[in-house]
Amino acid sequence: MRLAIYTAIILAGGYAGLTPALAADPTGDWRVADGVANIRVAQCNGSIWGAVSWEKQPGGRDENNPDVSKKNRPTLGMATLINMKKTPGAEQWEGQVYNAKDGQMYSATITPVGTDQLEIKGCVLGFLCGGETWTRVGPPIPASTANAMAKGGPKTTGAAPKASPAPGAAAAAPKSAAAAKPGQKGVPDPVGDICLLPEIAGFAH
Repeated sequence: MRLAIYTAIILAGGYAGLTPALAADPTGDWRVADGVANIRVAQCNGSIWGAVSWEKQPGGRDENNPDVSKKNRPTLGMATLINMKKTPGAEQWEGQVYNAKDGQMYSATITPVGTDQLEIKGCVLGFLCGGETWTRVGPPIPASTANAMAKGGPKTTGAAPKASPAPGAAAAAPKSAAAAKPGQKGVPDPVGDICLLPEIAGFAH
């Protein structure tokens, strides 16, 4: 899987019908610029996080991570947008992005462009900056029940619900590429509510 600097693409159909009120909402499922993965973006514990929710080539591993203990972890469900905070006075969020291509963290910003594009820009020590544009393939995601519980809200009975499967989500390890087409009906969502992923849920504790 490659989450480096890709050229932008626009998916036919898109979500052009979303209302202008949603223009600044960065949550939802987004297709990276070269189409190899979807990133699910959600608000978790007051910050914006993103995790891989679909891969064009299933079974990816974080093999370039400098931490030996993480080299064999699956890239599906792996956090890529890390603890991003809203920039005061701007429709932009700042934090870190994890680049699986080189196993490094970079300072980054995300900025919604209209309703169906998300600009990602990352820099190393304030220079060598680059970026790409992601395209929306799933609607904005409501606040997670896990968030309400983390903020001291009323507890609910039973487990927090998973996010609704978004177009572009697919099975983790299908037997063939044809079985993993984004948006295929009846394909289970292997990631669900990213706020419940251990890597993200554990960050607030």
